[in-house]
Amino acid sequence: MSTAQWALVTGASSGLGVEYARSLARSGHNLVLVARNRDRLESLAGSIVQEFSVKCEVLLADLHKSRDVARVAKRLRDSAQPIRVLINNAGYGIPGHLDESDASLERDHLTIHITAPLELTKAVLPGMLERGEGRVVFVSSVAGYLARGSYSAHKAWGLTMARSLNATYKSRGVHVSAVAPGFTRTEFHQRMKMDITMFPSFLWLSAPYVVERSLTAVEAGRAVTIPSFRYKTLVAIAAVLPKKWHQAGD
Repeated sequence: MSTAQWALVTGASSGLGVEYARSLARSGHNLVLVARNRDRLESLAGSIVQEFSVKCEVLLADLHKSRDVARVAKRLRDSAQPIRVLINNAGYGIPGHLDESDASLERDHLTIHITAPLELTKAVLPGMLERGEGRVVFVSSVAGYLARGSYSAHKAWGLTMARSLNATYKSRGVHVSAVAPGFTRTEFHQRMKMDITMFPSFLWLSAPYVVERSLTAVEAGRAVTIPSFRYKTLVAIAAVLPKKWHQAGD
């Protein structure tokens, strides 16, 4: 059996996914890069192999589709090249309120944020537990501490799941963590066609900063990490403010 450490990153073709891939490669992990955009994945894989001299697999998959999730799950169960770190990063936002949003988009939204990460995590856990070591990450959001539509609800699931699984498995060497960044400079908001000019510059985090801080906390075995003092403060303030100030419908 190979002793090399492997990490698998979903949504690896852009944003935080790219940064997680590069950071894990820098720390010596071989990589499995998962996303839908072949050109981006192959370009990233080539640059990572050249810069960090690690192995890099490209696994083209649409995690909205059960057959593609099954293919990724199969790789996660591979004991010959075991996955030490799973980064459940794939995700996006959709505009509009539930009464006016498209039902198929809502189903896809639920799948990418909850159903697929659940199945992938379930696939990787048995091998990690058998080996007595591993890390699973759910990329959540500070939105998970609020109540602002289905996106917040999905991200709250990641926070709760990480707390639960980490408490269950940490004594066996497997730590499960949720990373809850705030506004981060990626393609996320542009893809939603959201006007971001209303948000002041001090709220924005860089993707490399989020990844560096979060991976340090993940390796330390923390169940939840908010990789910024300013957002830790905002979350703490939100917890004591009247709910009507930050929760839709209250």
